[in-house]
Amino acid sequence: MDPLATDTKQKINKVLEVIKGDLSTMRTGRATPLLVENIVISAYGGSTKLKVVELATIGVTDAHTLVLTPFDPSIIQEIQKGIEMANVGFNPVIDGGIVRINIPQLSQERREELIKAMKHKLENGKIMVRQVRHDAMEEIKKEYDGREDDIKRLEKEVQKIIDDTMEHIEDLGKQKEKELLQI
Repeated sequence: MDPLATDTKQKINKVLEVIKGDLSTMRTGRATPLLVENIVISAYGGSTKLKVVELATIGVTDAHTLVLTPFDPSIIQEIQKGIEMANVGFNPVIDGGIVRINIPQLSQERREELIKAMKHKLENGKIMVRQVRHDAMEEIKKEYDGREDDIKRLEKEVQKIIDDTMEHIEDLGKQKEKELLQI
C-alpha cells in the first residue's frame, strides 16, 4: 500500500475513533461506565474527569445502576455535584462511601430525540471522512503531478478506503439505533 493511502487509512481510523466515542456516550437505557466517565469533576482545586484511573472506579451492579467508588472518600460530595451539574439527566445518591446512579428508562420520545442526535453525529463523522478524502486527493495530485496512471490508481485506492469507511459508519448507526430502540 502506498504511503499516502496508509496515511489516509490512519486519519480515517482516528475519525472512526471519534465517532465511536461520540456514540458510546449516548444513553441507551442500560448502565455503562461510558455514560459518566468523561464528566468533569471539580476536585483538589482543579477539574478532573471522573474516569476510572483518575477519581473513582465505576461499576455496574445491574442493567440500571452504576456505582462509583471514589479513591478519596473526601471528594464524594464533589463527585455528586459534578454529575448533577453535567446535566445528563442522572440523580446521583451518596450511599455510605459510594455514589449510586439509577439510570431511568428512556421514553419513546427521548429515544427518538437520541436517534436524531445520533444521526447528526454520524453525519458530522461523514463530513470529517469526506474532508480526509479531499485532502488525500489533493495530496495525490500534488505528489504524483503528471503521472496519470499513479494518480488514477491511488485515487481508486483512497476511494475504496472511503467507501468501506462510509459503510462502516452506516453499520455503526444501525447498531446504535437498534440499541436505542431496544426496551
